[in-house]
Amino acid sequence: MVPPASPSSPVARLNSAFKRLMSVHWVMAGFYVLLFLTGTVMAQLPREVVIRNPLYDIHKSLGALTMALLSWRILVLLQVWWKKYSQRLPRFSRSWWERTTVHVVLYGLMWGVPVTGFLLSNSWRSNNVKLFGLVLPDLFPENRAMVEVGRSLHFWLAYAFLSLIVLHMLQQGKVVKALWRRFQQFSEARPLRPS
Repeated sequence: MVPPASPSSPVARLNSAFKRLMSVHWVMAGFYVLLFLTGTVMAQLPREVVIRNPLYDIHKSLGALTMALLSWRILVLLQVWWKKYSQRLPRFSRSWWERTTVHVVLYGLMWGVPVTGFLLSNSWRSNNVKLFGLVLPDLFPENRAMVEVGRSLHFWLAYAFLSLIVLHMLQQGKVVKALWRRFQQFSEARPLRPS
């Protein structure tokens, strides 16, 4: 008989908050892929194209949803850190500082990019951000003078975020390699069949 996992064992951690954090991590990663794709496509489309406005609505909805998920994720992360570091402080190695710095900046950009999206949208027109049809309250007043500031900030922070995602993936090389192997095994097990 296998003894039950103690609350401090790695198995128990994997089954609790860590598992919740990782599932939200991957959901948000998928949303960020969609946000980058829709943002890139919609910004290039002429105003006359029919799908342009629905793409903007989807982009804004996903941005607002990721802000809500990010808030939940930060709360869970703070609980995990409190439990982990209230008993014993981490070893403040160079590697720990690098990982922690990248994560703090990543979280800052995960917050900053959608906030600047709100700045851009609210500056353009009041009541301009909807969460799948539900109008969200304005975070900023309508102010056409701020539209270009919001647009520039949103653009540059998004690309800074993208570059940090690449750095994060390089830091997590083992995880990326394991996921790639899984994907290859899955695709080899299910070859595409011609119609």
